[in-house]
Amino acid sequence: MFPTELKILKAHGTQYIRNLKTVELHPLFRGRPELSGEAKPKDINELERLCPTGAISAAPEFSLDLGRCMFCGECQFCKPQIIRFTNDYNIATNRRENLTVTASTKAIHFDHKAVRPEIRKLFGSALKLRQVSAGGDNSCEMELNACGNVNFDMGRFGIEFLASPRHCDGIVVTGPVSQNMSAALQMCYDAVPEPKILILAGTEAISGGMFNNSPAIDRSFVEKYTTDLFVPGNPIHPLTFINGLRELLLELPLSES
Repeated sequence: MFPTELKILKAHGTQYIRNLKTVELHPLFRGRPELSGEAKPKDINELERLCPTGAISAAPEFSLDLGRCMFCGECQFCKPQIIRFTNDYNIATNRRENLTVTASTKAIHFDHKAVRPEIRKLFGSALKLRQVSAGGDNSCEMELNACGNVNFDMGRFGIEFLASPRHCDGIVVTGPVSQNMSAALQMCYDAVPEPKILILAGTEAISGGMFNNSPAIDRSFVEKYTTDLFVPGNPIHPLTFINGLRELLLELPLSES
């Protein structure tokens, strides 16, 4: 029986991605955008009016906020000469302002000095998370589920989702936080023991996205607490989420570890 199992494993080959930091995604994947430093004010203003969430700004300089971006690609379709999305998925960060991309941005910066010391001291080798869908559309939720599949295998880094917040080290919020979910989200957060991590996954969780100005949205929870990790995307990609967490938990940047 044992030789048969070995033959099956050999036939299947390696199913998991060995290095989640260096794998290259398809060129059509929309990750970190690149902006032209020679963009004309007329073109920038046109894109500013085009963006449904106000992610593109002309002042004080041409910029794109990944925390608001829906990654729809309409701006690139309209003005491919001044903006294009690369397939760089390493775009998670621990500072909200670092999600603003300008013409000089070559990578999304992660501020390792800003990470709370207790996070790496307590959760560096094992992290248990509770996911809360606060009015989400199930797209980011599906990608978070994929983080634990055989391809990405988040569990090999000691990271996994649990059902009970009382057994967790933090929560991952998806969705814009609807009024109907605000009380439940607060209860879940309160149930997690201190110190706890707060992660916002997806455009809707970070900024409200398309629903930011809706009367059905209550963003008071997000405004009340300090977020430890912002994971942009609409939806997020498992590689963005896992690599963002590893940056948060490791002492050194992944490129140096």
